[in-house]
Amino acid sequence: MNDITFSQLGLSEPLCRALAAEDYTYPTPIQAQAIPRLLEGRDLLGIAQTGTGKTAAFALPILQKLSKPQLPVGARSAHALILAPTRELAIQIGESFRIYGKHTGLRHTVILGGVGQPQQVKAMARGVDILIATPGRLLDLVQQKHVRLQDVKHFVLDEADRMLDMGFIRDVRKIVTMLPRHRQSLLFSATMPNDVAKLAAEMLCDPLRVEVTPQAVTVDRVDQHVHFVETAQKRALLTDLLKDTKLARVIVFTRTKHHANRVSEHLERAGVSNDALHGNKSQNARQRALQRFRSGEARVLVATDIAARGIDVDGVTHVINFELPNEPESYVHRIGRTARAGNAGTAIAFCDASERGFLRDIEKLTRQPLTVVGARPAAHDTPQAKREARRPDPSVYRRRRQWHRGRQRRAA
Repeated sequence: MNDITFSQLGLSEPLCRALAAEDYTYPTPIQAQAIPRLLEGRDLLGIAQTGTGKTAAFALPILQKLSKPQLPVGARSAHALILAPTRELAIQIGESFRIYGKHTGLRHTVILGGVGQPQQVKAMARGVDILIATPGRLLDLVQQKHVRLQDVKHFVLDEADRMLDMGFIRDVRKIVTMLPRHRQSLLFSATMPNDVAKLAAEMLCDPLRVEVTPQAVTVDRVDQHVHFVETAQKRALLTDLLKDTKLARVIVFTRTKHHANRVSEHLERAGVSNDALHGNKSQNARQRALQRFRSGEARVLVATDIAARGIDVDGVTHVINFELPNEPESYVHRIGRTARAGNAGTAIAFCDASERGFLRDIEKLTRQPLTVVGARPAAHDTPQAKREARRPDPSVYRRRRQWHRGRQRRAA
């Protein structure tokens, strides 16, 4: 364990007091590396997965720098802007700023879609110190002249790879062009695809690069298992697994919103308390679902990848991949919802015949095979065997060639 304390990193007494109240004594690796350099004003490129403490790594330096005497924030303006890809992550970041900054007197607000904008317009009317936003709603309010970005001194782009996956990169670029040229900029991403690397080169100036974990490496404390199961049998298997009380707080991942609803309805009929969380739900419904899951009122949360981004719930015992993601990096993000804060966790994958390729990609990326539960698929059930079975017998091709040659000779 790192024996450096937060005060030794140069953080002020009000921030250290707020951290102590949350029982945060020692910084995580990314915090220990980033905080001193961010206090110096450096730009930063952080490659970090969920659960590494990156929110505090950028929130604490921003709070400290904004606590120093400076010009008052103007109407409809902010001194710091944090962009997040999803509503849940934006709300989570806002809560972190509230906790860490409770002794600073700084004001923050969260702007996101899925809810009415009048309250957000009202919150921005006299300006705030820190603005946390999702790209779409922020651009709407900027275009309506309810938000001004000319006074931003600190800019954070969180989970840039997810911004790319969700199609927000164009909106992000628009927002970046509206910011002052002289500012401190930070970009965080779990992976570094080419488009994200290009964006980092555009918006960062001589950045400090902090990479606390190898790209897309799974959480060490997660036990990973796979069940080979036919598609039609997945729901029955899920119900059977949930009979075990050890699965106390479970997130079930599906690839689509439609499947999330169908799995949720199946669990409801089976008497399992659950909620679905996906993009078609209103923001209020999503927040209610998260609160029920946090409180234990709902034992299971059935979620899609996009809606689940930003879920930070303690004590998730199991993550079940009802459907394997077609991007292996998403698997890493999914299982990172368990085994948090030093706890152990379990990830269970359901794999049908059509998903064997996804499984191979996941095992190649994580460099470790998942433990097979039950029997492996029969040799005749593998995708290669099925392709072979669909191929006609070679003798068929010979007979066809002979028939065509005979026809050609007769025609001659």
